[in-house]
Amino acid sequence: MAAEAGEDEKERAPRSQTLVRGLEIIDAVADRARSIAEIAAMTGLTYSTVHRIVSVLLERRYLKAENPREFCLGPRLIELGFAAYSQTDLVRVARPWLENLSRETRDTVHLAQLDGWEVAYLDKLRGARPVEISSRIGGRKPVVSTGVGKALMLDETEATLSRLYQRDHHLLPGGTTEADWLKLMEAYRTGGYSYDLGEDEPSIRCVAAPIRDATGRIIAAISVSSTLEYMSPDRMRDLVPEVQRVAQAISTDLGARPR
Repeated sequence: MAAEAGEDEKERAPRSQTLVRGLEIIDAVADRARSIAEIAAMTGLTYSTVHRIVSVLLERRYLKAENPREFCLGPRLIELGFAAYSQTDLVRVARPWLENLSRETRDTVHLAQLDGWEVAYLDKLRGARPVEISSRIGGRKPVVSTGVGKALMLDETEATLSRLYQRDHHLLPGGTTEADWLKLMEAYRTGGYSYDLGEDEPSIRCVAAPIRDATGRIIAAISVSSTLEYMSPDRMRDLVPEVQRVAQAISTDLGARPR
């Protein structure tokens, strides 16, 4: 066992060392653009090592070329910074809006984020109606069969949506073809909202809308959920603008521009 552990450490060491070097290079250009020679002098790395790692960081958008010879922080770091900020403040910022939405609709309200091919529930407010919904804070459900999941995917490409369908189409109502699924998602994309029409639980319906950060990227989604008894098709249509209004208000509080 000790020998195996030693081998594992040997395999991990080069990768860890490369990661540390990459982070040192990013730190070296944090205040201004620098050349490869300057970065090498600051980090103590060889010119060839810096050149190799800078090439990868440029490809992944962690760095950008300020000019042919100098490099600075890239857009990916800005995106990650906004994402980190949004994740830190998201639940706190969203909570008052969600409380008002739950109080006004008397229904269960969710806040969720994407986690791979699943949604992770960050917050849940139970409504005033005698309705039990199986979701829970910290729980996960498939993207394809939830309203918040579809809302989180509104900006995704058709290729990504096709992969999602191929992976989880068995969770959709029988007879739902890929063409049906793509047509439905296109309609949701155009409208800026999505529904759960019983894909997750046959008796549950929900209306969902995406939350965006300062870059315009979808980072979360909210939904209003209840049973068929309280969620007729007409009421779902009536709820769409209200759910969108609250999602936009949360987005604005997170730095997004009005859409």
